[in-house]
Amino acid sequence: MWLPEIGVGYYPVTDDRAPYDAAYFEKYVAYSETEMGREINRVRRALVRRHFNGHLVDMGVGCGSFIESRPRTSGFDVNPTAVNWLRRRELYWNPYACSCEAASFWDSLEHIADFPRLLARVEQYAFVSLPVFRGAAHVLRSRHFRKNEHFWYFSPHGLINVMRGLGWDHLETNHEETALGREDIASFAFARRRGQVGP
Repeated sequence: MWLPEIGVGYYPVTDDRAPYDAAYFEKYVAYSETEMGREINRVRRALVRRHFNGHLVDMGVGCGSFIESRPRTSGFDVNPTAVNWLRRRELYWNPYACSCEAASFWDSLEHIADFPRLLARVEQYAFVSLPVFRGAAHVLRSRHFRKNEHFWYFSPHGLINVMRGLGWDHLETNHEETALGREDIASFAFARRRGQVGP
């Protein structure tokens, strides 16, 4: 379902089709070991640093390479392999049990059915990278149309408007990951609106 008036699409992923397992984790290990993978972490660290320098929770850690590349960073994930990786390093953070100052959603927000509930546990800053689309036809022909992973599809304006409605101000958009060779990826920084109550 694509709502052109707000620039947001939704697909009802079912849990039994989600691929989050050891093979999924290892796929991200392979990505992280490439030059592009290292550069992606570099531009993500720079995006965070332009706005925030404290403790951050990475929501959906992939293989943990961003966490390893940045001090004062913990993580949360639903993949049992990633959870074990975090727990072994004493880096696991459950935002539903304890809120956090800032969070990153690198290629993960679109995977979370009820992402507003998770964002409500973030007090100050949210950093997001995800695929962006011009409309339904663009989604359907995109490599990022993943019926077993992605609930949400946004235009850049659509994501900014949704975040605004959830009490977040837009600070920055960039396309540095697309410039590095990824397809149709945009990155965003948001700050919780002054006067809005967090968790």
